[in-house]
Amino acid sequence: MAYSNSGSYTTGNSTKSEAQVCLKFPPKVSSPGLMALWSDKGQNNVKLGKLMEYSGPRLQIQMVVTFVLTQAIHSVLKHLRLPMFISQILAGMILGPMLFKGKSSLITSSDQSVAVLGTVGAVGYMFFLFLSGVKMDVGMTFRSGKKVICIGVLTVVVPLMSCLITAKSLSQESQFFTNKRVFLAVTYSATSFPVIHCLLSELKLLNSELGRLGLSAALIGEIVALFLLTICQWVIDGLENGWKVVVSNFGFFTVYFVIVVFWFRPVMKWMVRKTPEGGQIKNSYLYIVIGAFLVSHKLAELLKVYIVFAPFLVGLAVPDGPPLGSALVEKLEPIVEGLFMPLFVTTCGMRIDFSYLKNYGSFAKDQAISAVVTNFVKFGVSFLLPFLWNIPIRDSLAFAFIMLNKGIVEMAAYSFMNDTLVISQDMFAFVTIIVILIASIVPILVKSLYDPSSKHVRYLKKSIMDCKLNDELRIIGCIHVPANVNSIMDILNASCPTRQSPIALSVLHLIKLSGRATPLFIAHEKQSKSLSHNSYSENVVLAFNRFERDNWGAVSVKSFTAVSPPNLMYEDICNLVMDQFTSFLILPFHCRRHVDGSVESEDQTVRRLNFNILQKPPCSVGILVEGQRHVKCINSRDHIHDQYPLANSSTYTIAMIFMGGKDDWEALALAKRMSREKSVKLTVIQFKAGEGFQDDDGDRMMDKQLLRNVKENTSITYIEKEVKDGPETLTYLRSVVDDYKLFIIGRRYKREDPQTVGLHEWSEFEDIGIIGELLSSPDFGGKHSVLIVRHQ
Repeated sequence: MAYSNSGSYTTGNSTKSEAQVCLKFPPKVSSPGLMALWSDKGQNNVKLGKLMEYSGPRLQIQMVVTFVLTQAIHSVLKHLRLPMFISQILAGMILGPMLFKGKSSLITSSDQSVAVLGTVGAVGYMFFLFLSGVKMDVGMTFRSGKKVICIGVLTVVVPLMSCLITAKSLSQESQFFTNKRVFLAVTYSATSFPVIHCLLSELKLLNSELGRLGLSAALIGEIVALFLLTICQWVIDGLENGWKVVVSNFGFFTVYFVIVVFWFRPVMKWMVRKTPEGGQIKNSYLYIVIGAFLVSHKLAELLKVYIVFAPFLVGLAVPDGPPLGSALVEKLEPIVEGLFMPLFVTTCGMRIDFSYLKNYGSFAKDQAISAVVTNFVKFGVSFLLPFLWNIPIRDSLAFAFIMLNKGIVEMAAYSFMNDTLVISQDMFAFVTIIVILIASIVPILVKSLYDPSSKHVRYLKKSIMDCKLNDELRIIGCIHVPANVNSIMDILNASCPTRQSPIALSVLHLIKLSGRATPLFIAHEKQSKSLSHNSYSENVVLAFNRFERDNWGAVSVKSFTAVSPPNLMYEDICNLVMDQFTSFLILPFHCRRHVDGSVESEDQTVRRLNFNILQKPPCSVGILVEGQRHVKCINSRDHIHDQYPLANSSTYTIAMIFMGGKDDWEALALAKRMSREKSVKLTVIQFKAGEGFQDDDGDRMMDKQLLRNVKENTSITYIEKEVKDGPETLTYLRSVVDDYKLFIIGRRYKREDPQTVGLHEWSEFEDIGIIGELLSSPDFGGKHSVLIVRHQ
């Protein structure tokens, strides 16, 4: 039985076109099984055709074919630095009608099969818009400076005006301003925040200076474009259908806005308040929010609100960040980004048919010219504004290309207009060519023009050895969890800060970006007497402020918080090292142990971050392995429970293991600085290789000079131990490990020494070296801390 339904799309008072769709009822969803079909007599192609009559297995086969083809194309195009978006579009074009003209492929075997695949993709796009709203921080628009607001507004308004002027000069129609033309003009000139965020994320520029500027300007541009589109549509409706219609539409929109903002958002804030601080939100709350999102489009349809606005506005109403926003993103983003969106982009590509360009109409030609002019104007405005504000020309060009980028949002807008017969096939072909070209060249050009790591090369090299004993020592201490606070303070106390030899400490609290799209870098002001209950790093800031008061004049503290993706935290650290002219960077070890030696926590994200910094250190780096002692957490009331061990102990014994090389030189310089404190007892232990081993002449001369100074210093105990191999080194370390509270050693990465022969095969953590791993293992008792130093 077949069911036929015909419909038309109307703009203004004129009917544009009519379409007819035929569907079979009852629909076949689940097949009786592959074995049942295969047992029937007939040829294999007939059996496959029977299988494709069922929408369930057909959809699964379509998904498999789509993903396999997309990955195959991307495996080639990724070497040209083209984004996955282009591979998905090309996969859709290959599977679409352009190559199977008049024939049915595995994907387009029937109108019903295409409709099911398109419906799945469209649902995914609604989820994508919802998550985009969830991750968007509208409050950023109020915190942005005047220059950013100016860029965001002008990069939309100026291209929009140029588009309308160009289209008006080319058009011969008496009634020019219609909803269709205005919608197209806004789409050409708009800046899509999700598209810009996706580009910067792929290029790993989210937390770069240009990335932050682009995200802020894109957010403002997105809001301006939505506002202009809504106002223009109301004005045109008023001119065409009367102002009563506009008043009615405005009233419906206001009702929807009030329901979402003044009823649904307070409910979600109540859910957040009911969640314990640092805890996970209840699954029932998540289901309520997702259910509200799923019915929002029906409410928008009843209230005559543009259907695409509904999920986006609901997402904006969700409080961003943890616990609700981050939980929604963690639950939904894998399936949306990994399943739904690739299908949606592929179905958009299946709509493309360049054969319609052979007989294009005058409207399509005029709009294509308008679109090209708009993009050129947008590029010019995006380049001139930052260039006039003294941004380098290469950075300004890169920023202009970032603001020009097109992607999934524009492709979706054109596809929906094509499906609803607002634009013709030839017009759709023109605008998709523009989207594909821009999306292809922009990542390549931005990558070639802007490299944030290049400024690190120009940074003045500075290390602890370069600092005189009485000079201010600039240190950055990185914090991942509250337990890292005590360990950083222990090292600072042992570093002998005095008024004559002060320490300038910059505390950087690193937080994983979750539930929001925009990275944050916060400089905490000391003038603020109290911090908000929900502010980032409140406990960490209060603890180090107290530490500064207890060491007034000897230690100055600046506190920062970086909220960014784990793979981009390296950029935040390097930027702070440059801004603060830092000599020494302290990083916590990724593995923490209990008193009994069992693993308390092991964070592979922290391990990768530490290894990346050690590969390209912006300054001298120290990996701090905390001793296996009970460390209480800090809270906002007491600031910090544990007192500083150095202050409570009569002596603080430190051992510096010296075997030679640049890492050991830097470690020795830090140890000598610590030895000036009367309560610190420093012992330098030199492991000397047996006879016959020859080291580099230059290194050996420097080793002798440094050790000569150590021997002449009466406050330092010097021990020379000759060892033949690794087991002998291991035996000696085991005999003295309980005598010291802190070991300072050089990393000595990939150095083959007689003193460590036979130990490399047991190495697990390359970031702390052979000796560092031995001293950090539970077999050595683990009551001491270990600081592994890597020179710049």
